[in-house]
Amino acid sequence: MDAWESLVAETQDEGVVTEVIRPAAVVPEEAARAVLMQLALRDVRIGGVWDSEPALWRRFDRPWSNGQHDATDPSQLLGTIQIAYGVPTRYEITIFRATITKVGQEHGWTVEALCDEALTYGGLTLATCPRADLKPPPQPFVMR
Repeated sequence: MDAWESLVAETQDEGVVTEVIRPAAVVPEEAARAVLMQLALRDVRIGGVWDSEPALWRRFDRPWSNGQHDATDPSQLLGTIQIAYGVPTRYEITIFRATITKVGQEHGWTVEALCDEALTYGGLTLATCPRADLKPPPQPFVMR
């Protein structure tokens, strides 16, 4: 099962809690490098609990037993963080949505706790992370 199939499956789960992070949390360049390095060191394929991909960070309850996640693997998805690399500037990361699965809720996870675990590697929490600068929409075009 690839990441998108997993995401679709989790959104169809009745116990799922999804929160749109507004305004979006922006991880500054230095913290972003630290977070990415630590997530890589804690990869679920090599004994960790994180699976990081370009658009999604996934947190599992245990490492994958055979180096890949399939029907025979006992590890369970606890939650996901949807991110965008290079937004708003080239070396920053924007966190815009987080989801806790039913299993994650049963283990006591919240959106804030999930984001905080990842952000802590960069010295941040969701509460202390800088936020995207929201500008008002432009005035509508009026023909005269």
